[in-house]
Amino acid sequence: MDKYVDAPRPTRLPPLVPFSSYTDADAAVDQLIKLYQRNTAFIRDAFREYGAGTLELGQRVRACYPAIRIRINTYPEVDSRLSYGHLVEPGVYLTTVTRPTLFRDYLREQVRLLLRNHNVPVEIGESDLPIPLHFAFPEGEYAQGEYSEVPGHTLRDHFDVPDLAVTDDAIVNGTWRGRPNQPRPLAPFTGPRVDYSLQRLQHYTGTSPTHFQDFVLFTNYQFYVDEFVKWARATLASGTGGYQALVQPGNHIVTRETASQEAPALPFTPQMPTYHITREGHTGITLINIGVGPSNAKTITDHVAVLRPSAWLMLGHCAGLRTTQRLGDYVLAHGYVREDHVLDDDLPLWVPVPPLAEVQVALEQAVAEVAGLSGWELKKIMRTGTVATIDNRNWELRDQQEPVQRLSQSRAIALDMESATVAANGFRFRVPYGTLLCVSDKPLHGELKLPGMASAFYRTQVNQHLHIGIRALEHLREMPGERLHSRKLRSFIETAFK
Repeated sequence: MDKYVDAPRPTRLPPLVPFSSYTDADAAVDQLIKLYQRNTAFIRDAFREYGAGTLELGQRVRACYPAIRIRINTYPEVDSRLSYGHLVEPGVYLTTVTRPTLFRDYLREQVRLLLRNHNVPVEIGESDLPIPLHFAFPEGEYAQGEYSEVPGHTLRDHFDVPDLAVTDDAIVNGTWRGRPNQPRPLAPFTGPRVDYSLQRLQHYTGTSPTHFQDFVLFTNYQFYVDEFVKWARATLASGTGGYQALVQPGNHIVTRETASQEAPALPFTPQMPTYHITREGHTGITLINIGVGPSNAKTITDHVAVLRPSAWLMLGHCAGLRTTQRLGDYVLAHGYVREDHVLDDDLPLWVPVPPLAEVQVALEQAVAEVAGLSGWELKKIMRTGTVATIDNRNWELRDQQEPVQRLSQSRAIALDMESATVAANGFRFRVPYGTLLCVSDKPLHGELKLPGMASAFYRTQVNQHLHIGIRALEHLREMPGERLHSRKLRSFIETAFK
């Protein structure tokens, strides 16, 4: 008989913690933290046994995500002005939870709203969804065990590994179809989906998810990054705005005392360098250089969305399509022609992506304040209209008749490669979104983005454009959360969590 053949052993599990009722949001979240820490430690301890060669052959180890569950027995009467924090019909609702310490404030708010709006307790306990080994480690630690040549003694034979079958966007896409008697979703993302994105954020941005702020700027030019860092360091040195620190790629932290010091060089540059100027309660601003193209725009917003930011804005450059526009003019998008194609399967083209009044007003107000203009003078430098987003940077080289005709029929006033993607994913993920672009070329009118023609534009407009974006986010930060999170983002079949 093969010496490695052995009878399978029962799966090793931590003692089951049954669901218990809570009427206090802080106590409920504390229990989530306790369960998560216990279960991830259980997996890590077993992994150390595996690494030491003391884990028995055939022994499987498993621990599951903690969960929040609520039972609603009546059709609730809820204030119709509320866009989240409540359920629309009777049933059992559940969500699995990961990294509850990171999401403490978010979870506390969502649980508090459930308790207030439904006047029934929430239940905290263990789900039956396993925590994958690779997601059980704190930041900076990874499962890097080698696959053994001994049958039945590999990572996959002992531990649960990430399973794409339970890591998808069916809930936010509105395509979730549960099994009979299965609880309905309580939140837009499951524990494994959040874990997956947290890992990718660290990889793409070069910064820890713990540093991300609730108000996010996306750009595709290094000029904006340079000006943001300059502004952030000056703001920290002055001690204004309630900002506490600047976090740069590599998790390098700059404080008021070190604002004049240069950051150390990185051994490598992340794909989407990210900078955070922090405030208490994650109310600062995150700036991400997403690079060029709709694929990048989708990738980063897919992952930032799990952090449930309060708002995100796209600041980029565009081709002006009207003869009356000048280089440096602003375009405030109120509609999008979506020819980026990267979201066609997740958000069909027949779904409109509406402008959000709160964001539109904040952006227009910020342009007026930073540019020092009002009335007709403001209208001279800013157009509100439709932005077309395409996936072909060299669209100008195609036969002009077909694309120009479509652009004319859509009434588009500008064209770029990211804005519709960022806005559409904001709509899809229920994150307030907005777009303010700056005209950097007019290819249909002979003004191309060439070094000599664009240099003056970059010198004069980048700084102002960035500060408009910062000021707009500061306006949005001053709004109550329930007002900013527009009901336009919510369907009539919706999760309770924001």
